[in-house]
Amino acid sequence: MLTKKQQRLRRARQTRIRIATQGVYRLTVNRTNLHIYASVISGDGAKVLASASTAEADVKKELGAIGKGGNAAAASLIGKRIAEKAKAVGVEKVAFDRSGFAYHGRVKALAEAAREAGLQF
Repeated sequence: MLTKKQQRLRRARQTRIRIATQGVYRLTVNRTNLHIYASVISGDGAKVLASASTAEADVKKELGAIGKGGNAAAASLIGKRIAEKAKAVGVEKVAFDRSGFAYHGRVKALAEAAREAGLQF
């Protein structure tokens, strides 16, 4: 019997294999109960080109006194930030790697915000 984390990592492996064969930049998402993290990684997986998370000090300020990073509003803020940072380093098109998480809730909010900010995937 696989644990919940092992099941998620197993799902993630298939996506990563498929993205690796395409050789494109990938937008990875990781979520915990408190925070959500996003990074743009080079096609060969060697270099992180841009990253954003709710754990960053200026993001915590923007979220207000509560500083909650575990909600959809915070996820959309991170989606917008990662798109801006990616465009700043010249990345327009990415493959979305949701790391085995369901495309729902916070992961979906991040993806839609990144699309609206001009990132293509």
